[in-house]
Amino acid sequence: MRFFCLAAFLATANAFTSGPAAFTTSVPAVGGRALDNVVAPSQSHANRRATIVMDGKANAIRDRISSVKNTKKITMAMKLVAAAKVRRAQDAVLATRPFSETLQSVFGGLIARLGGEAMDLPLLTQREVKKVTLTVVTGDRGLCGGYNSFMIKKAEARYKELTAQGIEVDMVLIGVKGIAYFERRKFPIRAKFECGQNPNAKDALAISEELLNTFLSGETDAIELLYTKFVSLIASVPAVRTLVPFSASDITQTGDEVFQLTSESGEFSVERTELAVAEPQEFPNDMIFEQDPLQIVNSILPLYLNGQVLRTLQESVASELAARMQSMQSASDNAGALEKELSLQYNRARQAAVTQELLEIVAGAMALE
Repeated sequence: MRFFCLAAFLATANAFTSGPAAFTTSVPAVGGRALDNVVAPSQSHANRRATIVMDGKANAIRDRISSVKNTKKITMAMKLVAAAKVRRAQDAVLATRPFSETLQSVFGGLIARLGGEAMDLPLLTQREVKKVTLTVVTGDRGLCGGYNSFMIKKAEARYKELTAQGIEVDMVLIGVKGIAYFERRKFPIRAKFECGQNPNAKDALAISEELLNTFLSGETDAIELLYTKFVSLIASVPAVRTLVPFSASDITQTGDEVFQLTSESGEFSVERTELAVAEPQEFPNDMIFEQDPLQIVNSILPLYLNGQVLRTLQESVASELAARMQSMQSASDNAGALEKELSLQYNRARQAAVTQELLEIVAGAMALE
């Protein structure tokens, strides 16, 4: 009896070995007699190999699921960081708004007091355009969707449009991405500046001085500013505007917009506020100015240029951060969808592996009968 149990145990062990031996069964002969010890086709052994492969596939899928989860955490963290920086950029815009309003009000009052005399100022004088300087604002970093590529394409199209009209063009580049792109393609570059995530008055002053000196020295006849206009968290538009020479009507009659980032029910949104034009300051007719009002206006214009450059940098940074938020949100959504798909594949692989092992056990038990 003991010998029979030992023989049964050894037969069961041999049925699950991964060696070249197969199950030993009794195959009926043609005449009805059983032929013992004849090797049957080892279908269960082939399935055993498939089980090993399937188990390895399940482990690989499990590793991918873990990697996708970690990536999703990173992209969500980057989205929240970008949201915090957007709020900081909007606070910077709101902080500079009182100065801009006061400057616009004083300028409007002085223009009204001077009448047509203000048109004799160099920064307000229109010239025959023979050369244009394009000031292009891009970002210093990537991972922000099509923010940089849209701006670069807009600048390249404007460059080709002006050169096709026979107008000479050079560039003032702000941002590492734009600098790298146009340098590789040998575009005429006058000056280069980096655009950080927190532009300040010092950065704007260096840029505005370069633009002002270029125009006043007669090296260029017009300066166009290409930047990304902030529309919402999911939309930004590449825009072109003439920065210099100024238009007195644009300074005194153009309103402003302020965007504020808010959150409701865990979702980010933007509130747009339209600001009216600052009322011109009234100067009595008997008021005596210590300096000539024309000189005061001439001194205000560089301050206005500096403020416009700073505001443009802040709006471009807000657009870049909003694009990065949207890009990271899309990456997080894609990671979540991929995680679900991989989880489904992992469960199927596990189910197939378990089913295969059950089939092998049943086949081994049947082989012993």
